[in-house]
This record gives sequence, C-alpha cells and structure tokens, in this order.
Amino acid sequence: MPTSQPASILPLQYIKGVGPRRAEALAREGIVTAEDVIWSIPRGYVDRTAAQSIASLMQACRASNLWTGEAAAEQHAVTTEVSLIATIADVRQRTVGKGKSMLTVVVRDGSGVDAHLVFWNQITYYSKRCRVGAAFVISGVPEYDARWNQLTIHHPELEELDEEDEERYRTGTTLPKYTITQGMRNSGISMRLFRTIVEHCLDVVLSTMTEVLPVSVCEAQKLMPRTDALRELHQPRSLEHVTRATYRMKYEELFMFELQLGVRRTKQKSPSTGLKFTAKSPLARTLVESLPYELTAAQRRVIHEIVEDMTSGKPMNRLLQGDVGSGKTIVALLCMLNAIDNGYQAVLMAPTEILAEQHYHGIMKLVAEMPVTVVNVIGAQKKAQRRDVLATIESGAANIIVGTHALFESEVVYQKLGLIVIDEQHRFGVAQRKELQRRGRASHEDPSRVPHVLVMSATPIPRTLSMTLYGDLDVSVIDELPSNRKPIRTSVVADSDIVSVFDMIRREVEQGRQAYIVYPLVEKSEKVQAKSAVEHAESLQHEVFPELRIGIVHGQMSWDEKELVMQAFLRKDYDILVATTVIEVGIDVPNATIMVIENAERFGLSQLHQLRGRVGRGGDQSFCFLITKDHMRHAINRSGAAQERAASVIRLRTMEQTTDGFAIAEVDLKLRGPGDLLGVRQSGLPEFRFVDLVQDTPIIVRARTDAFALLDHDPQLRSPENTATRNELIRISEHQSFLGVA
Repeated sequence: MPTSQPASILPLQYIKGVGPRRAEALAREGIVTAEDVIWSIPRGYVDRTAAQSIASLMQACRASNLWTGEAAAEQHAVTTEVSLIATIADVRQRTVGKGKSMLTVVVRDGSGVDAHLVFWNQITYYSKRCRVGAAFVISGVPEYDARWNQLTIHHPELEELDEEDEERYRTGTTLPKYTITQGMRNSGISMRLFRTIVEHCLDVVLSTMTEVLPVSVCEAQKLMPRTDALRELHQPRSLEHVTRATYRMKYEELFMFELQLGVRRTKQKSPSTGLKFTAKSPLARTLVESLPYELTAAQRRVIHEIVEDMTSGKPMNRLLQGDVGSGKTIVALLCMLNAIDNGYQAVLMAPTEILAEQHYHGIMKLVAEMPVTVVNVIGAQKKAQRRDVLATIESGAANIIVGTHALFESEVVYQKLGLIVIDEQHRFGVAQRKELQRRGRASHEDPSRVPHVLVMSATPIPRTLSMTLYGDLDVSVIDELPSNRKPIRTSVVADSDIVSVFDMIRREVEQGRQAYIVYPLVEKSEKVQAKSAVEHAESLQHEVFPELRIGIVHGQMSWDEKELVMQAFLRKDYDILVATTVIEVGIDVPNATIMVIENAERFGLSQLHQLRGRVGRGGDQSFCFLITKDHMRHAINRSGAAQERAASVIRLRTMEQTTDGFAIAEVDLKLRGPGDLLGVRQSGLPEFRFVDLVQDTPIIVRARTDAFALLDHDPQLRSPENTATRNELIRISEHQSFLGVA
C-alpha cells in the first residue's frame, strides 16, 4: 500500500474488501477515494421497529380517501419508498401482451397479507435470485390495485438476509441503504459489502476530518459535531440520531452556500466599483407624462428602490419579479432612460429573438418623440445591417441596445455601458450574465467600474428558492396588476365538451375579439399521443370555423415567418391564432381574450401560467380553457383526488383555483423540485447533497441569518475561530467556480 498519500485520499483498491476490479466499478460511479465513500450518503434506512408490515401498509391504503373511489380498476401509487422485510412464498413467470414476459414474486411477512413483486426486465436473473423460503429486505414504491385488493411493487430493490442480518434486525439494529448500481453488483459489490467498505473508510477519514463551522455557531444551534454526524449517518444508533445528524449536515451545506452568496454580495456592493447616477431624469418624466395610464403603486415603489440603488454609488444587482402583465417592461424602460440622462448606454437582453423584437418595437413606439436612439442585435440580421448597428453602438450614438445572446458576441463593442437589463433571467446562465458585465466594464475609462444590473422574471420564484438562488441580489416585487386588468377565468374542459368552447370563441370573435388555440406538437407523431398544431389548424379552418380567419405559428417556422404571422394577428388579420408554445413569451395582443390549451395535462405549471398570461392584457374579461381527456376531468372532480394523484391532475386543479403566480410557483416547486424548475446548470444553483429546498425553509432562513451575521462581524473571516470556515469556503468556491474569499 502506498504510504505517501493521506489515508483519506488513497485509491480504494487498497481498502479491505475492494481490490482493483471493484475499485474500477466504484470509480465509474464517481467513488474513487475513501473520502468519496463517506460522502456516499445512505438514501434511506431499514429499522425493524420502523419497517412497515404488508398488513399495516394495506390498512393505511384502505383508510385513505386516495384509495377509494368510483373507478375500482384504477391503480394508485404511494409516492414514497417503503421497506418491507418478507420471505419469498411463490415465484411465477408468464407471458402477457405481445409475447412479453413478466415475473411475479409473492412475498409474506407473517402479518396475514401477501404482497406481489413484479419484474419486467432481467427476469432470468430475478427468477434465480428469488428462491422460495429466502428472506429479503424489499425496498420500493408500492401500488395498490383496488380491483384485486393487493399491493404490488414493480422492480423493487432486494437485499437478501442471512442469519447474521436477521439477528441484527431482531435486536433492533438500524441499517443504512445505499444506492447499488448494476455495475457495482456485476463486480460483486452487494449492499452488505458496501456497508463493510464504509466501515473500513469511516475511521480512516474521520480521524483527519476537521470541524468547518465556527464553534459559536455550533453551540448556538446545538449542532452535532461534523464527525459524529457523518458516523451517525453511516452507523446510526437510531433513526432519531439520523434525524439530528441530517439536520447538522443540511445546516452546514446551507451555511456555506449562504456564505458564498454573502461574500459575492459584499464584493458587488463595494463603493469603489459602482457608477453613481443622479435621480433626476427628464426623459423618464416625459415618458411617464405621456402614458395613457397611471403607474400602479407597486410600480412606483420598485422604481424608487431601483433608483436608490443606481444613485448609491454601489453597483446595483437587483431582481425584479412580477407576474405576467404586471408592467415590468415599462419599469425597466424608465430606468434605462435614467441611465441615458446620466450619459450611459443601456442594454436589454431577452432569451429569444421574438421577445427581443417585441421589446425593440415596443420601446421604439414609446420613445418615438424623444431624442433616444434604439437598436437591436439578433442572430438573424444580415451582415450589412449588423455592421451598421455595431458601428452605432461603438460610437455611442445608440442609447438603448436590445438583443439576445448576440449582445456579448466578440464584435459587439459598447461605448459606455451603464445599465444591463436581463429579461427572463432564469433562461440565461450565470456565466452569460457575468460576461455581459465584463464587457460593460471594458467600455469605461476605469474598467473596475461595474454596470448596474437589473434582472427580470415573469416566472415568480418561491421565497425559499429566491433566498437561496438569488441571495446575492436585492429583490423587488410588483405585486399589483394594472387597475384595468381583470382576473382570467380558467376552466378545465373535457375533450367531449370542447364544442362549448368553440361556441364561446365564435361569440368573442363576433364582438371583435381574438383567440389562441395552443397545441403541444407541431405535427402529428406516432410516438406521442397528443394533438398537433398543423393537423388541427386545417380541420379547424375547414370543419369548425370556416367563416373565421385562422393563422398558424410554430417553432419550425423561420423567424421571418413567425414575425409576419404574429404581426398579422396583432393587426387583427386573423381571428384565431393556432400555435405551439412558441407564443409562451413574446407576443402581446391586448385584443385577445380567449386562450385554449389542448392536451393541457402534458404542459408544466409554469408553461400553463405563461400561456394563460398571453390573454387578459387589455380591459376586457378574458378566459382560459384547459382541454384534457375525459378521465382527467373526472379525476379532478373527485373528492381528494389532488392529494396524492398524478402531477398532471394537481397542475390542472391549481390552474383552475388561482391566477396568483407565486402560489402557482410554490406548487410547481413541490411537484418538480428546484433543479427541474429552473435548471441547475442554468441558474447556478448547486446540487445539494442533503438539502431539500421545498421542505427545509426553516433551516434556510436560520443558516442565511447566521451566515450573513458572521460576515457582518468578520467580513474577511480573518479571526482564528473562522479559519477552518474560511478554508472550507475557499475549497468549495474553487470546486464550484464561485467567487471565493480573496
């Protein structure tokens, strides 16, 4: 065994029970050293006193409203994994459907009720492994079939018990469950062997591990020491100790992340790097006085917050949140006019060319009578046009530059960039925002001066996620819609009732209004059972609405084609626009009052909310109809159906019940998780090992408060007590490419 390396980072092949072949299999799973083994945290635990019996699980199923209902043949899934300790009673293989084999394994645990394990893959392997009389720990997500009154678990994880294991269970030992991949199994690494490997690695790693949290914080929060917590996670004395250990590791993970945000925030707020604007803006005042409506109180409040930032002498980094139609764009324009009055250029970056074009034309219209030059930079521009635009930007003649990702391409040179506005922030990566800031600094005589940054989002972000993801930003919220806006009435409609929706469209069109009909697919697909825009646009025109004018727009059209159709719809050349989700952002037609979304169960909550926001932008009452299959409509109407039913039912019911974007975002976060909601890579959100951003709000608040208080007391983490914390922060920052402690 090599002795020149610390034991914690020795190659695993030298750990007892591993060897070269198993070390290679572990390496393919990212487990290379003893320290990697310790950070392979158990995904759950089996405790003889806590493990459910088949009978008790069945009883819980019957007691819940979820399991009762009119459709007796329906299957209902428990969404959390359970562990059963049972013995194989019977093994049967049969052919179903088109020659497909299925293996059914009947298991018993002495509680008087059987459970059925079903395997569709690797049937030969499982038929040999599942020997009648053998005892197993069975882990999986059970389904209850009311028709046969039985519990079924599809492809559960099986851990065979020998006499020693059974004795450990009999004495009440709590055993960890690890993720064992097929590659690990093929190399001979079973659950039991991995537990043995962990035991050998624990002493090696924990003997050299140091505490990374300040002593004062550990004492104030009554936290278990780090080494004790990791030992309890792998060798728990009880589930209660596991809970305490998990809390400790969640707190540490959040505390270090919030420290990173706090350090970044401190650097960004340095007065030495800011641009100091004056609050007075003749251009902004002229625009406000020319508007045909009054700004809402919420708009005036956030403008005041933004202007305070821009006049403070410190770089602004602010998030402007507002629901669809709340008036974020006019707020951003007023701030850009303030930048122009202070002698600077302003940039507005949008995620799509359609949205960038809408912003460009909308701003041009609003400033048409002002001495303001607006240009746009998008990928579809011809070379000559792009050359002229770039020259205007570099000379400083361009006051407002609107565009897409093309804004930070190499040939774009800014003259004096003072304000960066980013629309739909979650669609851009953190690195892209920083690159635009870097280009802004390069445009100043003093390149240390950082442009002010305002990021906007029409996708409301739940408070928990906002605190974590945007902890380095100040947040402004427009929580008030314009006074002339009426709440959109939303209804879920079954396919069989769609004729009533078509009648509603006719009535609205007769009164001079317009409608959208959105489909999930562009063209018919043999693989996906969903309606398509191209196919149905033709049938709608010839069979349903022969007297109306119907246009179509979808993602496979060129930008020019989409623009022509959208402009025609805006001019009222079409009564109905058939579309895909290409209209999710970017088209603003106040005259449109009906949104029909076909196969609504296939869309995410955020998409549904954004699509609904395309109507209700004028003073007329607007409507949104979510068309779904008849059985889905039935499920939504059933009492209690949304508690644990499919996510699609919950989404549709949520849309029917509220138009509050933040309430919708909370539900979306619970359904999808933060990684799927925003995209981990795009948002800069790390993949937390312990933290659940949906469930851990109290810990997030506590860790954030403590982390920011520590930085207030010791901004550079220079005191001896904070040395270990500082070192850990540097290590994490380097690993995750965050701005570290200098």
